Amino acid sequence: MQIKDVVKKHGRAPDKLLKILLEVQSASDENYLTYEDIKSVADEMNLPDSRVYSVASFYTLLSTAPRGKYIIQVCNDVPCYVNGSLNIVDALEKQLGIKMGGTTKDKLFTLEYTSCLGCCDNPPAMRIGSKLYSGLTEDKLADILRFYGEV
Repeated sequence: MQIKDVVKKHGRAPDKLLKILLEVQSASDENYLTYEDIKSVADEMNLPDSRVYSVASFYTLLSTAPRGKYIIQVCNDVPCYVNGSLNIVDALEKQLGIKMGGTTKDKLFTLEYTSCLGCCDNPPAMRIGSKLYSGLTEDKLADILRFYGEV
């Protein structure tokens, strides 16, 4: 994938930056943006490196550190928290054999917190990639994880 082609496809307008960074990141084997990616995007869009880096480091959908193939983001806002998101995190940590912020040895999963996922009517919630899961229980987690790969 050529960053030049991605920028050309979306356009050089600053409001396209997030979409461009998401596409560049999705082409990465380790699901993250390298310094070289950030620099190249900045150069292609005629933006300061600092502007591109600030976007890349602000949004939880983006990362500047290597991550697993599937990013599990657990909501830590109030409705999910009071409805057991910490229990979900504990169960995920046990099932995956990693701590929050970690990546499994096979680089299949990375576990992260995120802000509200918009599932406040059925907490707790998490997102894997672009798929939302709500009303989570420990029993549901095993089935969900099996869908993405054996744990």
